[in-house]
Amino acid sequence: MTTATGIPNPTRPVPGLADMSPAYFGLVMATGIVSLAAFMMGRPTLASILFHLNIGQYGVLCVLYLLRAWRHPRRFFGDMTDHLTGPGYFTAVAGTGILSSQFMVLDENYAAGGALWLVAVILWFGLTYTIFTAFTVKRDKPTLDKGINGGWLLAVVATQSLSVTSALLATHSGQPYRLELNFIALSTWLWGGMLYIWLMALIFYRYAFFRFSPGDLAPPYWINMGAMAISTLAGSLLILNAPQAPYLTSLLPFLKGFTIFYWATGTWWIPMLLLLGVWRHVYERFPLRYDPLYWGAVFPLGMYATCTLQLDHAMEFGFLTGLTRTFFYIALVAWCVTFAGMLYRLASILRRRPCISP
Repeated sequence: MTTATGIPNPTRPVPGLADMSPAYFGLVMATGIVSLAAFMMGRPTLASILFHLNIGQYGVLCVLYLLRAWRHPRRFFGDMTDHLTGPGYFTAVAGTGILSSQFMVLDENYAAGGALWLVAVILWFGLTYTIFTAFTVKRDKPTLDKGINGGWLLAVVATQSLSVTSALLATHSGQPYRLELNFIALSTWLWGGMLYIWLMALIFYRYAFFRFSPGDLAPPYWINMGAMAISTLAGSLLILNAPQAPYLTSLLPFLKGFTIFYWATGTWWIPMLLLLGVWRHVYERFPLRYDPLYWGAVFPLGMYATCTLQLDHAMEFGFLTGLTRTFFYIALVAWCVTFAGMLYRLASILRRRPCISP
């Protein structure tokens, strides 16, 4: 922020580690899924560039999160048990899972992919039972309209990312690990569906029966669609893996029916979210500024392109290619705009920081 003379204002604090968003691994999620979509669209060079960029982003964010936990433990763990910010930590699980998928699909490096899969599993267990246990036992709790938003569905995305990586890992594993990994993929796919039904009912109730202001419509509401998109991707991979596991073959009608149900639900959300976005930024004139949470809007667009392509392949439809390409380009443009906003924001912080009084 600057004064009227254009001199940086030294009284306004510069965001630092203490203020870092718990949901910043959404950057890894968004970059990773656009990279995977580019590879599936026959653009290996773009996919490779984004893949190597994502490795660097993941490493930097890991260091920053660890530094924040060490230097600001009260803020770090306080955010984890807060109803509005706690679910943002699930981006670490999903981001790790997406990067694991990149290693397996783009680099055919199943050792690195398997290692990241294990990290994602550990993070999932730790965060899921820490966050939801804390929400359950804490004495002071917000009301529904103040305590829930679309970011809660990141728990679904994190769970389904385990299903996706487990299914990918199973295709290049020998027996009995192939059967076990497919079973883990099936179980987490079902857990993700369970969580979506629970959480979406509460979110929709909050939509319809509580006052809704433009500020309440944060970018993570796009996860309403993104959670269904990654569920579709996981279901499509399970269908493709059915020949590897007899129990998946016996469940094929169920798998196909629910996978199409997930895709149709995600598709239903797109016009609704667009209309709400127009209401927020055009009718209500809510300012459009960079926020780390916007990565939570880029990710669903890329995931929708990817899941539609895989669904088209798994179900042998053959008529969804045009939709896939359209959403890939939309996701790529959204990623570029958001990435430029992030760089501008970082440059602004660096310009202001030297003016801060010790």
